[in-house]
Amino acid sequence: MMTMSSRRISTFTTTLQPIITRLLPNSTYIRPISTRLSAPSLHHPSISTTISRTIHTTQANMSTLSNFTIPKTQTAAVVKTTGAELAIEKEHPVKQASELGPGQCLVKISHTGVCHTDLHAKSGDWPVPPSHPLIGGHEGVGIIVAIGDHTAASPVKLGDRVGIKWLADSCLSCEYCRRGYEMNCPNVKLSGYTTDGTFSEYVVSFVNHVTPIPESLDSAGAASILCAGVTTYKALKVSNTKVGDWVALPGAGGGLGHLAVQYAKAMGLKVIAIDSGAAKEKLVKSLGADAWVDFKTSKDIVADIKAATGGDGPAAAVVTAANKTGYAQAIEYLKPSGTLVAVGMPDAEMGANVFWTVFKSIRIQGSYVGNRQDAIEALDIAASGQVKVVFEEKGLDSLKGVFEDLEAGKIAGRVVLKVSDE
Repeated sequence: MMTMSSRRISTFTTTLQPIITRLLPNSTYIRPISTRLSAPSLHHPSISTTISRTIHTTQANMSTLSNFTIPKTQTAAVVKTTGAELAIEKEHPVKQASELGPGQCLVKISHTGVCHTDLHAKSGDWPVPPSHPLIGGHEGVGIIVAIGDHTAASPVKLGDRVGIKWLADSCLSCEYCRRGYEMNCPNVKLSGYTTDGTFSEYVVSFVNHVTPIPESLDSAGAASILCAGVTTYKALKVSNTKVGDWVALPGAGGGLGHLAVQYAKAMGLKVIAIDSGAAKEKLVKSLGADAWVDFKTSKDIVADIKAATGGDGPAAAVVTAANKTGYAQAIEYLKPSGTLVAVGMPDAEMGANVFWTVFKSIRIQGSYVGNRQDAIEALDIAASGQVKVVFEEKGLDSLKGVFEDLEAGKIAGRVVLKVSDE
C-alpha cells in the first residue's frame, strides 16, 4: 500500500525559524555548531534555520539505556562476498555496549529505506570497492540504546531517535571536513558499504554523525530523507539558482526525483519534470511540477523543455537519472550560464559537447550526497510539511524481492523496511 509520510505540500513562503523555536525546548534538534545559515543558499532567502548546539556529557564508563537489555543476536541481511546472494541471518551477533569504542553508539533500528546504491554494495561493480562480508543499508532510523566507553562529549544522548546516513563517520579535522565536505574525507566510513549498515536490528554508528529526527516526522517517512532527500536537496543548493528560476529534473518520477520536485518547489523554483508514463506524470504534477515532458513520446525533447520556459531554457538541470543521454541533452537545453548538476551515476562518460559547454558558459557541478548540516536542513524542511515521501512499507525478510524489483525498474517512489517495533 502506498503511504504518505507527512502533510500536503503548501507554498513555502515563511522561514523555518518558528518551527525550530517550537521544537528546540524538547531537544529534538541537537546541532554540532552554533551559527545562523541561509539554506539552501543566499539566492534562496525564503528558507533559513537557526542552528543551536547541545552537548551531552556522558559517564566515563560505557552507558546503556535504562531498563534496556541488548540481545546477543539479531536478524540481519548479510552479503558474504562480492556478488553473493543476500542472506537473511536470524542469529547474527550484536555488538555489546562493552565493545563500543569512544564516540560510537549502538542504535536499535526501527525502519530503513532501500536505495539503488545498495545493489552496487552487493555486486561491488563501482570503482570504489565495498567491504565484505557486509550488512547493507544507509537510510536507518532508530533509538540510541548505548554509547561507548569514554565518550566525553556527545551531541546526542541515550534514547534519542536518530538517523543513520550514507556518511557514517569522518575525521572532522582534515581540510575536507573543515570545509563541510565530510563525504570526501580520506578516512570516511560509508554506511552499508565500507562499514555495516542498517539492514539489521542493531547497528554501530558514531555520535558525531547520527542525525536527530524531528518529532513531527514519523520514522518510516524520515528514512528516505536521510539519503534521497539529502542528496536532492544538496544538489539544488549547489545549482546556482534563485527564486523564480526554472530547473529541469530528468528522472523526476523516481525515488530521488520525486523528492527533488518538492525541495525545488520549497526553494521557490519552477519545475520541469522529465520522465515517462502516465503514472509518473500524475505523481509529479500532484507534487507541484509546473511542466511535464515525456522523454519517450516527445519528438524533440530539447525544444519541448525550452518551450516550457518560454524559449530560453532552464537555469539549471539536476540529473538524478542514471542515464548518459540525460547529461548530453542538458547541455543543449540549458540557458546560457546555466548549471548542470550531476547526481545520477551511469556507467558511462558524461558525453557533454565541449563546444556548446564553453560557448554557452555552462557550469558543470558534481553533487555527492550531503554533509551533516545538509541532513539537518533537509529533515527540517520535511518536518515543516513541504516534502512528503511516497513509499511502500515492507519487512526486512522481503529485501531479496525488493532488490529484484529495483534491478527490474519496477519500484515507483521508495521502499522502506520495518525492521523492529519502535
